[in-house]
Amino acid sequence: MALMHYPVTDKNGEVICSAVTNLDLHDMARAARTYGVSRFYVVTPLEDQKILAQRIVDHWVTGPGSKYNPKRKQAISLVMITDNLEQAIREIEQETGEAPEIVVTDARPQAKSMDYAGYRAHMDKGKPCILVFGTAWGMTKEFIETADIVLDPIIGPTDYNHLSVRSAASIILDRLLGR
Repeated sequence: MALMHYPVTDKNGEVICSAVTNLDLHDMARAARTYGVSRFYVVTPLEDQKILAQRIVDHWVTGPGSKYNPKRKQAISLVMITDNLEQAIREIEQETGEAPEIVVTDARPQAKSMDYAGYRAHMDKGKPCILVFGTAWGMTKEFIETADIVLDPIIGPTDYNHLSVRSAASIILDRLLGR
């Protein structure tokens, strides 16, 4: 799976590069480990954000945190930091021998989206995929249109629909990979 920090939009629809947050890395890595995801890519082109993310990873994987909390080490070990999604796609293709399907999520309803049961059945065919989550106010419309599959939004019983990306990731991973 991947967490995109660029290209994403702000609340006004402008294309931005969002900041890496410690909570997203920890919580999404823990969810990835719980549901058997093989790698968690953090995608940002900003050097200072890559340095921050790497410092967090290093603390928990090779630093004092690795001894303090070995379970956290297991989860954070899944984190790979990349400049762009293409790097992650190339790595998956080299590892599996085929290009992964690009599967995106969005809080906004999309014209052609797939429900979770439908995609879960599709996943059983064994094709590699990368499940991409957006930060800030979501991925750009242009990026979403390039995806192979767009999953239905998570919709609760109210008109409020602004989950944190880490909450959405946990819900979606459970819908796709839970027992």
